[in-house]
Amino acid sequence: MALPIEDYAIIADTQTSALVGRNGSIDWLCVPRFDSGAIFASLLGDEENGHWTIAPSADFVAKRSYRDETMVLETEFETDGGVVRVIDFMPPRTESPTVVRIVEGVRGEVEMSSVLRLRFDYGSVVPWVYQEQGALVAVAGPDAVWLRTPVSSHGENMSTQSDFSVRAGDQVPFTLTWRPSHLTPPAAVDPVHQLGVTEGYWRGWVSACTYEGEWRDAVVRSLLTLKALTYAPTGGIVAAATTSLPEKLGGVRNWDYRFCWLRDATITLQSLLFSGFQSEATAWRKWLLRAIAGNPAELQIMYGVAGERRLDEYIAHWLTGYDGNPVRIGNAAAGQFQLDVYGEVMDALHQGRRAGLKADDPAWGLQCKLMEFVEEHWQDPDEGIWEVRGGPQQFVHSKLMAWVAADRAVKAVEEFDLDGPVDRWRSLRTAISDEILSRGYDASRKTFTQYYGSSELDAALLMVPLVGFLPADDERVVGTVAAIERELMVDGFVQRYTQHPDTDVDGLPPGEGAFLACTFWLADNYALMGRHDEARETFERLLALRNDVGLLSEEYDTEAGRLVGNFPQAFSHVPLIDTARTLTAALAPTEARVAEGLR
Repeated sequence: MALPIEDYAIIADTQTSALVGRNGSIDWLCVPRFDSGAIFASLLGDEENGHWTIAPSADFVAKRSYRDETMVLETEFETDGGVVRVIDFMPPRTESPTVVRIVEGVRGEVEMSSVLRLRFDYGSVVPWVYQEQGALVAVAGPDAVWLRTPVSSHGENMSTQSDFSVRAGDQVPFTLTWRPSHLTPPAAVDPVHQLGVTEGYWRGWVSACTYEGEWRDAVVRSLLTLKALTYAPTGGIVAAATTSLPEKLGGVRNWDYRFCWLRDATITLQSLLFSGFQSEATAWRKWLLRAIAGNPAELQIMYGVAGERRLDEYIAHWLTGYDGNPVRIGNAAAGQFQLDVYGEVMDALHQGRRAGLKADDPAWGLQCKLMEFVEEHWQDPDEGIWEVRGGPQQFVHSKLMAWVAADRAVKAVEEFDLDGPVDRWRSLRTAISDEILSRGYDASRKTFTQYYGSSELDAALLMVPLVGFLPADDERVVGTVAAIERELMVDGFVQRYTQHPDTDVDGLPPGEGAFLACTFWLADNYALMGRHDEARETFERLLALRNDVGLLSEEYDTEAGRLVGNFPQAFSHVPLIDTARTLTAALAPTEARVAEGLR
């Protein structure tokens, strides 16, 4: 059975990643890309679905950490006989994805065991295994894996096992490389040399970080996590490394997050830019422009890491799922109409110009076409930011982001002297704001609502002051924050929206964890309102949820006291960075996004 989500750490080569458990087991690895089939899938099933465990044969106590500001993971196992250290990393990708594991003796002598159980295509295919040129080779269909190590191995229970002893000062390396089965074998790598290369790569990358404020360790670890979730060949950033980790233990809210969401574009772009990583922001912007090129009516909310549009969803029925949850491959929400992404794209490109990224003509021409679509369709119902599957509604947050699209279009003309129908866009901006304030605000309850005519709340409306629609001290913002505190707060954390048996807006049974991004947004609202002590308390409460190596998932189950949802989650680490900047420098949250606002 898989470990608690918080017991995992990530290693990555900026094209894919692996989850390594506190027990020394790699339980999730997709190759060659984040969204490829997994060769280790026990995270979503059991050990028969593939894993690679290196750990002491006897009982142990484990502690772990990343080496300084890198993605090199060290796990120390203490036994009665001594202490060993397992160093796990993935060298920066050159030709083929490789996992390197080096076992080091620290003290005494420890009996160790390596159990490699390869299962291709998400745990469904058992490979044929044989020896070739000093390597163990596993092949089935398009996949082939080479294991190289100086220790001997034997086959047992459809796995490859090695038993060996490690004394203080010993180093025992293992390298595992994937390659398409029709190609020649991959070249052997020097594990110790690659360790130095990998450490140098991550330290060199993080040296560009300009953040020097409070909570720097948390910010840097979040930035490293974003880089680890980057698909380097295209610049795309996946939402998370996993699929189907549940938002509610034992529930059905399980989705595939190994894709790139347009919604993440603005906040990710800003976090990278304002932390000193302009090249990553530029690559992300280029990915965005390539992905959305074409007919604006065909804009999707998410794409594959190279910009693919077909993300068909199916259930992997042979996997039992994490905690018995269904396992979904692909994401049907890619076909939804979500109006807010047009605002997110317009905002992302506007903030890129403000930060000095190249303002090329093709980008502006594409934005003008997007605005034509917004003008024609901003009054249409949609599925909204939370990708509900209960049918379209007139979501207030979606209208808010349509306003953002019009506002950023106007400002692009005003600030950068770009050519566009600015008077028409100003009129559109006014029309949208008037409708939001008349139809999306419940004056009797003094709060914005989830959709027109509803009595439900939505934490996405914490974005009202963050995108510049209204100032934080406006009574309508103050009232909305108060309503969210009353009705969506659970043990100091914020849930996304009202969920009870009488509402079916999302088409799913009620119940999920508190949403971490929404709680960061609440801290930002507190800061804008001048409630600085509450802002810091909320932020510190969120930081305390990180696991022992500084990682966050999407949500937190307050009853079980556990992280839930896909992991690690970019949409949690990005607002962590932004809120830290806010509280450290006393700046407005998402400062670059805030327009002049309506008063």
